[in-house]
Amino acid sequence: MKKVTLITLLLLAGLMSFSQKANHVVLITIDGFRPDFYTDPSWGMVNLRMMKEKGVYADGVNSVFPTVTYPNHTSLITGVTPAKHGIYYNTPFEPKGSTGTWYFYYDSIKSPTLFDAVHKAGKTSANVIWPVTVGAPIDYNIPDVWPIGKKDRREIMAQLSTPVSLWKEVQDNATGKLGLKDFTMEDEEMILDENVARMAAYLIATYKPAFTTLHLACTDHYEHEQGRDGFLVRKAVAGADRALGTIIEALKRAGIYDSTAIIITGDHGFVDISKTFSPNVLLAKNGLLNNVIAGDWKAQFHSSGGAAFLHLKDEKDIATRNKVLSLLQSLPADQQQLYKIIDHKKLEEAGADPHAAFALAASPGVTIGGAVTGELVKGAKGGTHGYFPDFKEIQTGFVAFGAGIAAGGHVKEMNVTDVAPVAAQLLGLSLGKTDGKIPVGVLAK
Repeated sequence: MKKVTLITLLLLAGLMSFSQKANHVVLITIDGFRPDFYTDPSWGMVNLRMMKEKGVYADGVNSVFPTVTYPNHTSLITGVTPAKHGIYYNTPFEPKGSTGTWYFYYDSIKSPTLFDAVHKAGKTSANVIWPVTVGAPIDYNIPDVWPIGKKDRREIMAQLSTPVSLWKEVQDNATGKLGLKDFTMEDEEMILDENVARMAAYLIATYKPAFTTLHLACTDHYEHEQGRDGFLVRKAVAGADRALGTIIEALKRAGIYDSTAIIITGDHGFVDISKTFSPNVLLAKNGLLNNVIAGDWKAQFHSSGGAAFLHLKDEKDIATRNKVLSLLQSLPADQQQLYKIIDHKKLEEAGADPHAAFALAASPGVTIGGAVTGELVKGAKGGTHGYFPDFKEIQTGFVAFGAGIAAGGHVKEMNVTDVAPVAAQLLGLSLGKTDGKIPVGVLAK
């Protein structure tokens, strides 16, 4: 009997060992990441192209709707859509008008995350400015947060990092003392990504966490300014690639490079814009949106880049919803071509905000503004995202390399919700039921 039990235990141990394909996973997002950054050599991402050639890459990755940063970063670590995880936009809809609040706090997430799974398994985790992580169960956590209306985030990050001494620790050992401009995006500089990478590299080398996340934001910032291409965009992409090199070097110095899987992905693509459409102007002119602070409104659009979601003061007010639809459908043909209507059923199918009556998805080249006064349509420049994820330019990318990852793999198309199941499988963790699945050909057999 003892012999059978021992054999059984050995078999179970073998199965457990087999199911965990990597001792460490590093999940890196490049905000505004596009597949052409690694398929087109002119972008100069030499570290990323090395990982693409030796690992797995996707032709395109479909984001969740809206295709903006916070909902998609949350889908990346939960494997589910916003309707389930609760992070519907970057900024929550506020019926009395925006206060500038973002979804900073982890308790806003309504579904299990990779951070939960790592913590439950007794493993360690680390993070540098991954969205929606204030108060997360992360051992070494520098969350993405800033004081409303201010650019200097140093004081609030010192207060909300975990442990509370971590902000000072990374400056003492990784970056040097940070000045005002060292942790923001000012004067066409790329130093934010550099410092994020240095912090993450220090945490990797010092603590060897099982799971590390970091978010590189500069590319998105300069794509907003210049669109899909431009000197500053190319400079930011090159800087992100240097940040990848910093992480690779840290893994080697820590002696865990060969036992680590590195996943590089993003939250959305980018679209060049030339026009802004502001549907709240239409509502205001027709008496549906008079004074949100005073509560004098029946309907308002919550804008999110290339999308806007209609919220009704009374979610059951079908008459107002129909009036808004009628107003939109009565606009001149050239204005109706600026957007398409995503009805509530299609929002449900996409896993978007269940409280919205319907949404507008801008046509490529158009952004949707939140203004209540002024022109309904006006000129715009630069780039944006947020669009309904049904065309190639808005897709993000995926490259994975290292322990447990197939060599020479290629996936034609996948979803951001597929990333969490991949990371969970690599670490031998259970994440529960997800909307995503592990794409065929990503993991080594």
